This record gives sequence, structure tokens and C-alpha cells, in this order.
Amino acid sequence: MKYYLIAGEASGDIHASHLMTAIKQEDAGAEFRCIGGDMMAAAGATLLMHYRNLAYMGIVPVLRHLPTILRGLRNCKRDILSWQPDVLILVDYPGFNLKIARFAKQHTDIPVCYYIAPKIWAWKEHRIKDIKRDVDCLLSILPFEVKFYEEKHHYPVHYVGNPTLDEVTAYLEEHPADGDAFRHDNGLDARPIIALLPGSRRQEVRDNLRRMVQAAMPFATDYQFVLAAAPGLDDDYYQEYIQTINGTWLNVKCSVLRNQTYRLLQHSSAALVTSGTATLEAALLGVPQVVCYYTKAGWLVSLLRRLVLKVPYVSLVNLIADEKVVPELVAAQMTPANVGRHLATILPGGRAREAQLQGYRRVADRLGKPGAPKRAAREIRRLVVRG
Repeated sequence: MKYYLIAGEASGDIHASHLMTAIKQEDAGAEFRCIGGDMMAAAGATLLMHYRNLAYMGIVPVLRHLPTILRGLRNCKRDILSWQPDVLILVDYPGFNLKIARFAKQHTDIPVCYYIAPKIWAWKEHRIKDIKRDVDCLLSILPFEVKFYEEKHHYPVHYVGNPTLDEVTAYLEEHPADGDAFRHDNGLDARPIIALLPGSRRQEVRDNLRRMVQAAMPFATDYQFVLAAAPGLDDDYYQEYIQTINGTWLNVKCSVLRNQTYRLLQHSSAALVTSGTATLEAALLGVPQVVCYYTKAGWLVSLLRRLVLKVPYVSLVNLIADEKVVPELVAAQMTPANVGRHLATILPGGRAREAQLQGYRRVADRLGKPGAPKRAAREIRRLVVRG
């Protein structure tokens, strides 16, 4: 059968590639076509467009690249009509994917499956109307979403487990910790590591990385800083934000590693992480963290957050736990001084470190057992066969 997948960012690319592997175990003759990334291409999909050409967030960046985004939508629609897949699989990325779902329902008989349900419980809850109208099968990777969709909106949702749990579990089984080898392979010294994960998009890195470095600088004597680079950004882009502050050269070194995020976290004492899948990865790898997400006009964003967001937290760790396990410094709260103060409490010997690690164990319990891609693949096959 023919499967068309659309993922719009790095984490979606990873999750979709593992879903493809699981689908091939259910359907040996599976063919894949996609908008996605390198991982999906490596898993066997023909790539119509790379997600980095569409991965913009914020009003100004979206408006600036609107012609590119609209062209991507048109090309995707034409490609779906031309290829005529047996099922359309949408992976997160609701701004783009819900438009594609609407198109598919209006112009084709192709069943639509949404893997990684849109986070409308946080904001834009009105999108439930679009989901009810255009999505045939909704697969959730967050346990609390079942109550939101089924009890509040009377729309069936299948909780299949969380693919990040699968990915971390598989990694740890294959890669036992070896700090000496990790340091040797990457030219690091013997000091413990503070990991910096500033996001996968340019504007996230621009807004967060320099402030992360400033927050970590007071710990530079006893710790070394290592940054996890995103697939779509080159090293030169990072250097702009880790070498200078206000035109002044920094006297600290920040190493940049690629394709080693799990290995970096596995050997880190603590991490500074932007909100997103990385917060859950850090939790499952047992790395105490400070969640920090700066935005311009922070005071306004902080005000709008209280007015617009319908949930008390922004990090997946706290949302899954339904309690404050990790500190969240968002918008106006994300200052180097605030981040540094919280970082000090989660480093070895810090007063908040053990409580955070205990909270991580509660998060893992709520996620359940590994097997999310396999369970999702079976639900998708049932949808196709039933259709």
C-alpha cells in the first residue's frame, strides 16, 4: 500500500521515520512519499520537500516566508492528487497539516490519520471542529489527551504510547554509558558537562542560546558547556551566538556536537532546554533541567500566556506529571540571572536535584510501556483496511 506522510520539524521527522519502520513490519510492500526530513528519507520515503523549507514560527518569520509556505502547500496538494496514496498520515505540525486534511476531505476519498495529535488543549481549541470534520483517526502520544478529546469533545482518540520513550529506551539498551569514550571522541576535557539545547529552529536559537550561555558562565570553572546542534542549522549560525555578547568576546568555550543529542544528555550533569520534545528526552535520560524559552516583548507574551493558554505548564514533563517537576522560565522570566539561579539548584549537590529526578520517574510511569510506533502502525493499517 501507499502511505503519504507529512512532518514539519526535526522531532516529527524522527517519530515518522520510526512509524515507517513499524508500518513496513505490518506491510512488506509499503511505499512511502513525504514532506519530511533526512530520517524519513533514510527510512525509505521519497522526499517531495524537506521540512526545513517550511519550519517557520512566529508572526514575522511566517509572513516573511509566506510565499514559500503557500508554494509548499500547493505542491503538496498536487502531489497527493497525482500519487493517490491509500492513506494520508499527518505528524503534528497542525498549521500546515490541518489545511492538507481539509483538502483531502474535499477533493479525495483518501482516509486521513493524525499521528501525534494537535495540541489544541494548549491553545486554538477551536480546531476541534476541523479535526472532527477532516480526520478519520486520531492517535495520541500524551496520556492526558484522551480525557481532553473524549470527555470534553466526544471525539475518539487512541493513546498509542509515547515514541520518545521508545527511542530513549532503545538508545539506552544499545549504548551503555561510557563518559571517558564520549569525552575522547568529542575532544572534551574531564570536567562535568552542562548541555545546551536551544531548539531546532533559527529563531529559537537566536532568542535563547546567547542567554543560555550567559546563564551558564558563572559555572565555567567547574563545568564545560556542550551544545546539541539541530539538523537544519550549520555551525556558523551557532558561533554567532556563543562567541560574543554585545560585541564582547566570551572567555568560555562551548563545544558544538551533531547527531549526538541522546549521547550528550546521557553524559551531562544538567541541561538548559527550550520547551519541546527535548524536555521529555532529558527527563527520560535522567538529566535535571531548566526549561527556558525567551521571546521578544516578553512582558506582553507573559500577559498573553495567562490570557490565551489553557494549561498551567508549557513543558511536556510538567504536563504529563500534572505538577511542576521542572522549572519553566518563559518570556519575561527567561533572564540569564533567573536561569543561572535555577541551574545552581539542580547541579550535583543542589537542593532541587533529587526532587526533579523523582518527578521524572512519575512521568515515565504515566507514559506506560514502549511500543508506540507498532501500536500506531496497527491502528493505521486497521483504518486503511476498514476504509
